[in-house]
Amino acid sequence: MRVIANPRVSEQAVLAALREAFGDLSQTEPTGPGQFVVDLPGGGDVIHFPATLPSANSYAVKVSPYLPQPAGPAVVTAWTMLVSLSTGQPVALLDASHLTVERTAATTVLAADSLLPSDARTAAVVGYGRIGRAHARYLRRLRPDMAVRAFSRQGIDETDDGVQVVSSIDDAVASADLVMLCTSAANDVLDPRTLPASAVVTSISTNAPGAREIPPAAVSELDVYVDARTTLQVATELVEAAASGWDRATVRGDLAELVTGQALRPSGRRPVYFRSVGLGIEDAAVAWAAYNDNAITGGQH
Repeated sequence: MRVIANPRVSEQAVLAALREAFGDLSQTEPTGPGQFVVDLPGGGDVIHFPATLPSANSYAVKVSPYLPQPAGPAVVTAWTMLVSLSTGQPVALLDASHLTVERTAATTVLAADSLLPSDARTAAVVGYGRIGRAHARYLRRLRPDMAVRAFSRQGIDETDDGVQVVSSIDDAVASADLVMLCTSAANDVLDPRTLPASAVVTSISTNAPGAREIPPAAVSELDVYVDARTTLQVATELVEAAASGWDRATVRGDLAELVTGQALRPSGRRPVYFRSVGLGIEDAAVAWAAYNDNAITGGQH
């Protein structure tokens, strides 16, 4: 088994791998596409992201421990193991910290690209840490003509070329065709109902219990899309909205359906909301792409 401690993979390879993986999902009923959590004695947990990857004849699982410390921040790591479905033997173990950032941003942007009209011109990134920067980077890959504004409550020391730093959320989202929420907030960041009906809002939130970026009361007034139907049992605002009477059956499509053009198009009567929580199929696809890229380039191991 090969251990790759610092895997790198190109944006082009990530996008291609995710398109292929979600395209395959549209043809079959996925096995275990969501995530499950194992609580640890004394606090902390380990999240597992399992998936099969038929195109690579592989099974993959990412494990991400959250380990609180007596003093200082918690330890958070992520590792993905690829297992051959021919031999049953592990093929590779990859440090997934960087890969998780890449797959999270690429998943959002793939969905946004499918949901936005061709003439969309302006995007806002709210929360401009590593993941927010990656969102802007992938958006420039698929929509190079879109202007990007960025806001972060923690401040932004520097930004990438072509990204304008603004001083408030209101300035960021004003007249934006796309708003990408990339925060670690545990409560509402934005109410999509305040935006025009043509706006597309995406949210990744965090895995912290109860975390969300929009109010649950807004969900019933949005055109909702998800990365997978399992997200409806995980994303806080969607779970709470359903408990208050929102019908989960009104979800207009998941990412597999968006990638293959099978999802219902946005109605145009209300804002669009795409919610992702992170899926094993994303980790599997990007890990396989990174494994192959590093096999060619001789990545660190």
